[in-house]
Amino acid sequence: MQEYLEACKAVTTHGIAGEVKVELWCDSAAFLSGFSRLYRGPQGQNPIGLVKVRPHKNMALLTLEGVHDPETARELVGTVFYIARAEAKLPKGHYFKADLLGLPVVDAASGRVYGTITSVTHPAAQDIYTVRDENGAETLFPAVKPFLKQVDLAGNADDARYVVSNSFGAC
Repeated sequence: MQEYLEACKAVTTHGIAGEVKVELWCDSAAFLSGFSRLYRGPQGQNPIGLVKVRPHKNMALLTLEGVHDPETARELVGTVFYIARAEAKLPKGHYFKADLLGLPVVDAASGRVYGTITSVTHPAAQDIYTVRDENGAETLFPAVKPFLKQVDLAGNADDARYVVSNSFGAC
């Protein structure tokens, strides 16, 4: 599992106080506000203090340590910010999308493997998983309780799996 996870990307500046407008790649501005620092590299490089997060339309505005003017904020545009997995507190039954990628999707009744999860999108009310089979065919899977039986991330990488009800095969 990755130690640092992509959380957002700076897309522009906002106002004259040096706020940075970000596209959220995590659940919400509220989730992001639970962190005291972000990282500007996928291995935790270049930490920067996170002073304040506030929602702004479908994005968020960040106040970062040492960034007090639009010129300094502009230097961060295009930067992908990461969070440390060890600092995250997820509610029970919630998972990082990055941890689901590559998991086999298994039928609870028959044990049939439908394929592996290759992407996670959120176009509407729930996440949609793209499941690719061994022939390269893709199926879209709605991540909703009627289809989901179990997400098993507790084992090692070879044991982890995403178990679905047998009704998934009929979709």
